[in-house]
Amino acid sequence: MPQHRRDGQGHPEGPRFRLKQALVAAALVVPLLAGGCAPGPEAGGKAPGTGDTAGASGSAGAKDGRPLVLTTFTILADMARQVAGERVRVESITRLGAEIHGYEPTPSDLKRASGAQMVLENGFGLERWAQRFYAGLPEVPHVTLTEGITPLPIAGDAYQGKPNPHAWMSPRLAKVYVENIRRALTRLDPAGAATFQRNAKRYSAELDALDRELRTSLARIPPGQRVLATCEGAFSYLARDYGLTEAYLWPVNAESQVTPQRMARLIALVKERRVPAVFCESTVSAEPQKQVAKQSGARFGGVFHVDSLSLPDGPAPNLLELQRHNVETLQAGLAGS
Repeated sequence: MPQHRRDGQGHPEGPRFRLKQALVAAALVVPLLAGGCAPGPEAGGKAPGTGDTAGASGSAGAKDGRPLVLTTFTILADMARQVAGERVRVESITRLGAEIHGYEPTPSDLKRASGAQMVLENGFGLERWAQRFYAGLPEVPHVTLTEGITPLPIAGDAYQGKPNPHAWMSPRLAKVYVENIRRALTRLDPAGAATFQRNAKRYSAELDALDRELRTSLARIPPGQRVLATCEGAFSYLARDYGLTEAYLWPVNAESQVTPQRMARLIALVKERRVPAVFCESTVSAEPQKQVAKQSGARFGGVFHVDSLSLPDGPAPNLLELQRHNVETLQAGLAGS
C-alpha cells in the first residue's frame, strides 16, 4: 500500500497554529511576488511553480467543488489526471521545465497546498524539499507513488548506494505508480472507485503498448552502439529494461557540478566505445555535454525530457509522448540522422 501520512498533532500552539501564521505570511508575500515577477492567480496569471499543466488556478478551481490533489511535478500530474478523469482536480506544484531535485517552494505554493486534500510525491529522495513543505501542511496527507518498487542504487559519487528516483522512466514500473494513484484516489473519493479502476486499466494498457513499442524501436540499434550517454543518470531503469549501457556526467541533477574527473571518465568511455552521440536533459544546461562531444569526437544528439513535461505543443506534453520523443531522439543521434 502507498504511504499515507499525516504530520503533526494539530494542537492550538503546534503545527496548526504555525500553519495559520504561514498562511498569513503567504497572503502578504504573494502580492509582492506578483508585483515583482509574475501575476498571481487573482490577476489572471499562474502562481509561481504551477506551470501550464497545473490546471485551474487555486482561486478559480476552488469553485468547481472537486477535491484538489497536488503532485510534486508535472509528470506525476499527467499520470494522476489519466486515472482521475474529471472527478478530481489535479495540479502540479512545480511548473513546466522546473528542476525538481532542488526546487524551492514559494509562499504561494504553501497557500495553494493548504486547500488540497492530498499531495502525491515520487519518493526515493527525489523531492529533497518535501519534508519542509509538509511541515507547514499538517492536515494534508501525502502519498508516495514508488511504494512497492525495488529501487536501483546510484552507482557513484556522493549519492553512492542511494535509490535512483527516476522509476517512472520504466513503462513497466509506471504501472505501479498508476495502481498507487488509483488506491489513493479511491480512498479520497470512494464514490469514484469504478471510474478510477476503469481509467487505471485503460492507462496501464497504454503503458503496456508503449513498452512493446520501445522494445521494438530500441532493438533496431546495433548492440555495440547501445550506449545512453546523458547529463543526468536518470535512465537507469529504462537502460535495465531495454538492454542499454548508461553513462552520465552526474548521478542526479542535485549534484550537477561537472568535475574534471566526471568529464574525463565520460569522454574516455565515449571514445572507447565509439559512441556516435551524447545527450542532455531539458531542465539543465547542455553546455557541459556539448564539451564532452567536442573533446570525444561524438555529436551532441539532442535533448531528452525526464523530470518535466514540455509545453502542450512541445515534444513531450505527456508521459507517453515523452518516452517516444526520447527514444526517437536516441535512435536519430546514434544513427547519425
